[in-house]
Amino acid sequence: MHKEELINLHKMLYDVKVYFEGLNPELKFSQYNALKITPSQQHKSKMEHKHAIFVLGTEIANAMKEVDYSSSSRISARMKELAEKTLKEMECP
Repeated sequence: MHKEELINLHKMLYDVKVYFEGLNPELKFSQYNALKITPSQQHKSKMEHKHAIFVLGTEIANAMKEVDYSSSSRISARMKELAEKTLKEMECP
């Protein structure tokens, strides 16, 4: 995926995050917020946006567990796995 496409996907997931926060103000998305990266920060690297997408995807899937636990758990686990893989790629160029 090109960087612009990743940023667009990041923006879409960010909008989902905002939607879930509106439904449940107790959701904190702490792992994503700790990254200190948003879709508007286009100067951030492609890998940083990719990692943010997977971390945010993990937390969105965790927020969806109330709706559909079985598939949300699988999605969450896979997103977490991809986030960890991306982080390793960022650390070892």
